[in-house]
Amino acid sequence: MTAGAGMPVVVVGAGVVGASVAYHLARRGVEVTLLDREPSPAAGVTGGSFAWIGGLGGDWPGGARDLRELVLADHRRLESELPDVVVRRSGSLTWGGDTEGPLGEGRFEVGPEAIRALEPRLRTPPERAVHTPSDRGVDPVPFTTALVRAACARGARAVFGATVTALRTVGGRVEGVLSSAGYHPASTVVLAAGTEVARLAEPLGVDLPVATSPACLVRLTAPPGLVRTVVACPGFEVREVRDGHVLMTVPVDGTAPERRALGHLRSAFTGADDCRVLECRVSARPMPAGGPLLGHVAPGVYVTVTHSAVTLAPTVGRLVAAEIATGEPAQELRRCRPRGLPPDSWTT
Repeated sequence: MTAGAGMPVVVVGAGVVGASVAYHLARRGVEVTLLDREPSPAAGVTGGSFAWIGGLGGDWPGGARDLRELVLADHRRLESELPDVVVRRSGSLTWGGDTEGPLGEGRFEVGPEAIRALEPRLRTPPERAVHTPSDRGVDPVPFTTALVRAACARGARAVFGATVTALRTVGGRVEGVLSSAGYHPASTVVLAAGTEVARLAEPLGVDLPVATSPACLVRLTAPPGLVRTVVACPGFEVREVRDGHVLMTVPVDGTAPERRALGHLRSAFTGADDCRVLECRVSARPMPAGGPLLGHVAPGVYVTVTHSAVTLAPTVGRLVAAEIATGEPAQELRRCRPRGLPPDSWTT
């Protein structure tokens, strides 16, 4: 069944993936209702994302490998469609971790001289690093908010502060969502609520392999240009999210992460002595086993669980919306189907 039948598609979760699905559905003229238990978009895990957008490097599990070549083009498309989205086209510098071995197209090994040119305030450049010029970043909250605003401008309805209590099933098919804001009939319910997706799908007899992984994000003040690229090295990652503000990630190990982040910044970069912490938050990221989980799991129910969500959101939103609106499976998602369904299955 395609979207419609006199009822909207209901998207549960206004993080970046849910917002992208809602936007791309509305862009196709589909009636959409977007629900979230928080008072504003990206108030959950998305707001705690480092939001490093890369389409070339790193280990992409399972079906995510089929999406990697689409990521940067979809981000560029979305940037042109949403002019209020600010993208930092900084490139990245990475050393340690997975930088050994073949680099692949678009990634380059650089030495101390090139590293100093890219990051002039780095106190002690490594002997080698991997430079990926196409990498970029966004501020995840304004990015998600822009998606929601654009969806609503195209006719979507956003309901915040609405805690979903149950899915309503009629004749073996889910036909709506019960929430603290009332009942929301639906032709299709899209579960895009991160770590909550497995819980919401469980009453349907669906067991989704979604683990959680803690992630710590620290926002700090910093002199403009203190960090010029996305720097990823043993112990932390850091990038400038906008002039005068940087984002950092540090491992969650039981010690005070904000002090560790500030210490790393001051020891790694000259001119960081006056930086200060604005916010520190630890989020439970959904980590679907084997890569993204995207597809119908029961009649009327479509799930979307991904990592990394900000990187994949424009591509996932476009492909998922096309599947729901047309009823035609996207070949790019065939290896992302939830476990227990054949790769080419299409449960409606």
